[in-house]
Amino acid sequence: MSKIEIVEVESSSQLDAFITYPDKLYRGDPCYVTPLKSERREFLDFKKNPFYHSARVKLFLAVRNGNISGRIATCVDYTHNEIHSEQTGFFGFFDCDDDFEVARQLLRVAMIELKRDGMERMRGPMNFSTNHECGFLIEGFDSPPAVMMTYNRPYLPRLAEKFGLKKAMDLIAYKLSKETPVSDRVQHVIDRLRHRSNVTLRSLNMNDFNREVQLVREVYNQAWEHNWGFVPISEDEFRYISRNLRQIIDPEFVFLAEHEGRPIAFLMALPDVNQALIRLNGRLFPLGLFKLLWHTKIRNKIDSLRVVTMGVIPQFRRRGVEMMLYTECHRRILRSGYRWAELSWVLETNELMRNTMTQMGAEPYKKYRIVEMPI
Repeated sequence: MSKIEIVEVESSSQLDAFITYPDKLYRGDPCYVTPLKSERREFLDFKKNPFYHSARVKLFLAVRNGNISGRIATCVDYTHNEIHSEQTGFFGFFDCDDDFEVARQLLRVAMIELKRDGMERMRGPMNFSTNHECGFLIEGFDSPPAVMMTYNRPYLPRLAEKFGLKKAMDLIAYKLSKETPVSDRVQHVIDRLRHRSNVTLRSLNMNDFNREVQLVREVYNQAWEHNWGFVPISEDEFRYISRNLRQIIDPEFVFLAEHEGRPIAFLMALPDVNQALIRLNGRLFPLGLFKLLWHTKIRNKIDSLRVVTMGVIPQFRRRGVEMMLYTECHRRILRSGYRWAELSWVLETNELMRNTMTQMGAEPYKKYRIVEMPI
């Protein structure tokens, strides 16, 4: 058997190989969406991305006979460990050939690296926290991922399980169709709640974007504070993420709920630009930009949204605000050109949100899994 070497990414050419390896692995797969190379490079730039101000990340490649056969990253998120009072390290960007020996060596190196940093548990895949892409896809391989969601072949989580990683949490993605009406009963309850609660909804004011982003961050960090695995986002990182998302935001689908003028909740849905990116092969220039415009502005190929996040601050939960936000999103879908929305992701343990989805008529259609093991 040929020797497998695990090398740390240190050069620009190695970083390119790390970013582009999945293109070879998933070549010919109709569900794989090639990320924009420029976006991946910027995300993995330790000097530009504020996430790395409080995290230590390393990237590795598996090389066999001169060819790349896998990749993995390790991450020690100091903010996560401080918030949760634990010593958990993360692995992410994990891809490899359908070969357990390659997977074993990659995961073993990640485990050793994290243990060297004083970690007691390895969890993943996380790219690199719950604020980013996370989880192995384990159900729903028949369609491409929505924007900012993961994709992998079915064998990958099996290889991780064979290594010894066990389920830590499942994440559920729901599908809400334009053809699925909100029931009269639910609509009646929502109308009554809105009248009695003195809660108003308004769209994001793009003319005062920076101030609006700050309001959303404050609500986001309060709303998700006690969620499993949550890490609060710093002002610098939230601004960094928002700057990138601004290019694809549809203001009609980012809105705040306010109580007597105070923001108490928000919902953000993004057009599923993966429907356009799947045609670009990861390259925006020189022709990619024109193709992107062709498949969005001109051909109007994007017919779905992904509700990326929704949050209600603790003192206003279980008052129907969650349902108000989702029914408003559904109402706006009905009057738009979109046909359906993915609502993702929801922790399998979040009964409140899962019940809300069911009442809305949304159906689970994809499932993702985060795994872990002691080290």
